[in-house]
Amino acid sequence: MPSEMLVSIINSKPEILLFVIAGFFGGFVLLALGFIWFRKRMLIENTPTSKVRSLAMGLVEVYGKVASAGTMLKSPFGGDDCVYYKYHIDEYRQTGKNAHWVTVRKGVERMRFYLDDGTGQVLVDPKGAGIETSEDYRYDSGWGKDPPRMVMDFLDGNGMKHEGFLGTNKQLRFIEHNIAPSDKLYVMGTAADNPFVEEGMAKQSHEDIMIQKGSFDKFFFISDKPEKDIVSGLRWKSLGGIFGGIALTVVCLATILLYSGLL
Repeated sequence: MPSEMLVSIINSKPEILLFVIAGFFGGFVLLALGFIWFRKRMLIENTPTSKVRSLAMGLVEVYGKVASAGTMLKSPFGGDDCVYYKYHIDEYRQTGKNAHWVTVRKGVERMRFYLDDGTGQVLVDPKGAGIETSEDYRYDSGWGKDPPRMVMDFLDGNGMKHEGFLGTNKQLRFIEHNIAPSDKLYVMGTAADNPFVEEGMAKQSHEDIMIQKGSFDKFFFISDKPEKDIVSGLRWKSLGGIFGGIALTVVCLATILLYSGLL
């Protein structure tokens, strides 16, 4: 019988039951994420894209390119001028028969910038935003392959070494995401008062607006993808989360009940 075979397998390897229990609760987490992605997709789909020159206070959606914001950040690995960067360094480690990548360092920096959609420019403060951007830099070092000079300088400046035992290179992976001038961005956030402009000094209404994370409308999202690609990705993620979460929960629950003799 299938149930007897299942019980026999779990009895021979008790750790399987732990994975099944973890999968049961993981299914609920996946289901919850599915509904979060669904709500996010519906919010983006149902919010019309505004022109900068006609922005109103409250939750807004704008699309444009990053304009110069004065002194820029420098991305750590590529050395690019940018208003945002995120990086992580992974090391490939092996313990016995098990080998996996471990993140040994990560970081993120962001600064305020202007977004220009052709009708005007609006200040954006990305603090607190969920930011999704494509990978801009990737380098893998290892045996006979040193990291580039700029990466070496970053490692030296942060007290890290790319060499291990006997001076051989560690197997490292350097990944960086950034937002650079002229990059096109989709931004959904709260249009509120610009604290850097004195009342009555703005020549146009949008000059006295800053898009930021709101006190009530807390949804704040920035992406380098156009809206249709964002919505398409969220559609598949929400479907996968909802139906995958239900399937995982049901299968794991059935397995637990079969093992307990309750089914």
